[in-house]
Amino acid sequence: MSRGRGHGDKSLAVQPSLWTGSSPACIGPCFFDRLSSNPSKPETMASPQGLQAPQEFGGPLGAAALMLLLPATTLHLLLAVRSGPARLLGPPAHLPGLSELWSPRVLLLLLTWLGLQAALYLLPARKVAEGLELKDKSRLRYPINGFQALMLTVLLVGLGVSGGLPLGALAEMLLPLASVATLTTFIFSVLLYMKAQVTPTSGLAPRGNSGNLLYDFFMGRELNPRIGSFDFKYFFELRPGLIGWVLINLALLLREAELRGSPSLAMWLVNGFQLLYVGDALWYEEAVLTTMDITHEGFGFMLAFGDLVWVPFTYSLQAHFLLYHPQPLGLPRALLICLINAAGYYIFRGANSQKNTFRKNPSDPSVAGLETIPTATGKRLLVSGWWGMVRHPNYLGDLIMALAWSLPCGTSHLLPYFYFLYFIVLLVHREARDELHCLQKYGRAWHAYCQRVPYRIVPYIY
Repeated sequence: MSRGRGHGDKSLAVQPSLWTGSSPACIGPCFFDRLSSNPSKPETMASPQGLQAPQEFGGPLGAAALMLLLPATTLHLLLAVRSGPARLLGPPAHLPGLSELWSPRVLLLLLTWLGLQAALYLLPARKVAEGLELKDKSRLRYPINGFQALMLTVLLVGLGVSGGLPLGALAEMLLPLASVATLTTFIFSVLLYMKAQVTPTSGLAPRGNSGNLLYDFFMGRELNPRIGSFDFKYFFELRPGLIGWVLINLALLLREAELRGSPSLAMWLVNGFQLLYVGDALWYEEAVLTTMDITHEGFGFMLAFGDLVWVPFTYSLQAHFLLYHPQPLGLPRALLICLINAAGYYIFRGANSQKNTFRKNPSDPSVAGLETIPTATGKRLLVSGWWGMVRHPNYLGDLIMALAWSLPCGTSHLLPYFYFLYFIVLLVHREARDELHCLQKYGRAWHAYCQRVPYRIVPYIY
């Protein structure tokens, strides 16, 4: 579950989401991995390992706990952010009744949104890309039109607002929308699990085929569930949730303008920073095809909930907070926050672009002089440039941006820093999984890389 937002082959550069993520450890945009510098020899997907596959998240009991904890956390955040105290910790001010959590109108709104994004997904794409080679030696094809979908959505929403569409009213519907989206996720995950029962063994995910119904339901049994050319996992990874995040932010901005005459500077910053992040994820959409989410993880409750619920309703928490708890923000402090976000984005995009360039063409002048370490697999590990600074420079950039998104909310409440705190835990957990995978795959070469690059995410600290 990722943002980022966050793997296939982890040999050369680690790159997050989005949304990334973000992926198994994260809810939301995924995290882009260390990839081969030889794209003509993609790594073949591992076959499902059945009961021998290692279980994560505490196995079936952990999966059951997360399926309860994650929806509860989402609802708690949505209740807390609109309460007077806005406490991150502690019980909510009140427990909502059924009428606050459900309405047919909200269900219709959600289904209309999913239908719109599915229709945009099916439009002719500027490019059709192939994924990595599967176990049966085939390659799936994916439309690269996420940014096009974002632009068309913005155009349609803009026309609707200019024609009187009360988009600001969406701000008052987030609690029932989140609960309806959660219910939809459970139902959809049941359908995915049923579909996987008739999927050939070669089409199952390595970790979603344990034989335990609860665990496999959470992790996802089928690797690439499709109907015709419509790939459900790829669609949900970057479309309805990420673009929905932008739409919710915009609705909160418009609602603030209705209440106070104009949006605050803090609200503008949060909207701008997060729009840049989502736009970046969709502009570089093709990179998601080499992430662990696409190449390795099954599509079950974990990713479906992360994509459809966690990302849009928890990543928009800062804008939601500012609507109910306006914060003064002077121009000097705003400029400082912009510089912090710019620094994070510079690191994030520079590291990701360097990795992508090296993967596509290691002879490119911009990367040809970088130092590498050969491995027994025939791939090479980058050990200079961004990847010689820390082992996960993209994670560092992501964390800096996450902090910048929270700073416009002031320092009087911990609640708007939930994403930043959660993201630290997420990335440390993801980094530990990356380390184990790379050690198992590259052995001595990975040891040599770690000796050359001792810091994992933050130079001289961690």
